[in-house]
Amino acid sequence: MTAVRMVSSVLLLMLMHSGALCARRFRGGRNPQPRRSPPPPTHRSDRVDTTESFPLDFTAVEENMDNFMTQVKNLAQSLYPCSAQKLDYDMKLNFLDNTSVTCNDGSSAGYYLKESRGSRRWLIFLEGGWYCFNKENCDSRYETMRRLMSSSKWPQTKTGTGILSPLPEENPHWWNANMVFIPYCSSDVWSGATAKTEQSGYAFMGSLIIQEVVKDLLNKGLDNAKVLLLAGSSAGGTGVLLNVDRVAELLEGLGHTGIQVRGLSDSGWFLDNKQYHCTDCVDAVSCSPTETIKRGIKYWGGVVPERCRQAHEGEEWNCFFGYRVFPSIKSPVFVVQWLFDEAQLTVDNIQLTGQPVQEGQWRYIQNLGIELRNTLKDVPAMFAPACLSHEVITRNYWIDVQVKGTSLPRALHCWDRSLHDNRNNKAPPKGCPIHLIDSCPWPHCNPTCPTIRDQFTGQEMNVIQFLMHMGFDVQKMAQQQGMDPSKLLGMLSSGS
Repeated sequence: MTAVRMVSSVLLLMLMHSGALCARRFRGGRNPQPRRSPPPPTHRSDRVDTTESFPLDFTAVEENMDNFMTQVKNLAQSLYPCSAQKLDYDMKLNFLDNTSVTCNDGSSAGYYLKESRGSRRWLIFLEGGWYCFNKENCDSRYETMRRLMSSSKWPQTKTGTGILSPLPEENPHWWNANMVFIPYCSSDVWSGATAKTEQSGYAFMGSLIIQEVVKDLLNKGLDNAKVLLLAGSSAGGTGVLLNVDRVAELLEGLGHTGIQVRGLSDSGWFLDNKQYHCTDCVDAVSCSPTETIKRGIKYWGGVVPERCRQAHEGEEWNCFFGYRVFPSIKSPVFVVQWLFDEAQLTVDNIQLTGQPVQEGQWRYIQNLGIELRNTLKDVPAMFAPACLSHEVITRNYWIDVQVKGTSLPRALHCWDRSLHDNRNNKAPPKGCPIHLIDSCPWPHCNPTCPTIRDQFTGQEMNVIQFLMHMGFDVQKMAQQQGMDPSKLLGMLSSGS
């Protein structure tokens, strides 16, 4: 509570100072002074180098977090110029200065930006949305999902949610960062570097779009950044793994060696495993992951990290799979991955709607969790709940999911602190875990997993109802575990 009073007191003093400045400005408005010539412009490098704007450490006020966040939000709104207008929460659309780098259909690529004056932390988010890998399914994608291939109907503003939210109660540790959202319009898992041709019919420039956005942002304050977090979900999560080192190398090559580049990959850690049953390779959903990427990388002119390319020369498609590319990445990366990812199960031809799954499917699903755990065991910073879902960091419930009592925002904050302490040769903070993976073996055995609804009735399902729907045999499983069925049911109900 002392921490709350101290922070509130500081903010109130700032508010009083802001009010005095505003009053002075209003008085000046009533009696305007003769306009003076503006001082000559100063070069950007002449700016005073301020200390990094780290988020507050709320450890001491966690029990009163909601009240504290409300105070911070209200005071922040009051501190806005002259307290006369609300904070502008929306990110605004900007098109790239380099018009030769485009979406699939040749329309201008771009990004959404919400600046946070005074903050030296930048978050660039890569949107997801599957991909296409030949002329036929790209044509189909263009007819049904044009927003993911063209900028022609992009809105002028976008509101951030989850880790892109400017609200501290929804985004405790990154709410005050400069937020950038790059819409996905290249259909190439952010890997392409190829202009539109008559043969392909489309441009595939995902990797180049990221590079150009970073260059544009250098003129908007990124040049003064301390930390740049490249984040993404689904195809965007894979895009982070493919591009985080390229972004670091770009900034270093342009002389910005002081910017710490990090990655946050959400739901982009796919496995190149064998499908439950094989089908004709028609589109990205029906094909095996390896087959689509093998075809796609040729069609897109895909670019992969150089160290991974050297390790898999002639089979560069390997670099699209997290556990294969991760050992070659030099930048710090935090991996977020559901152990039972819906997109992975979809491409593996496991259907979870309609009739309860068969025993063979149930074993396949459990084995998927085991395989994912094995590929993640050597990842230093990760968050892997045993849930059936896909994507999380931009969902408003991302603060609710926990692994072993630690939430995802808390784990990311611990990672932030550990990297900062490591650079300053300090011991990592105690009681601040960053390697978090569920050990329970079934989908949704974690009680903090997102709510599951029956696709046909819309009714919420509890863990037992969901497992029964999945074909879970309580009697058989209890027998295998050597316990009473009622005890097992109790454990499932409580999420043990």
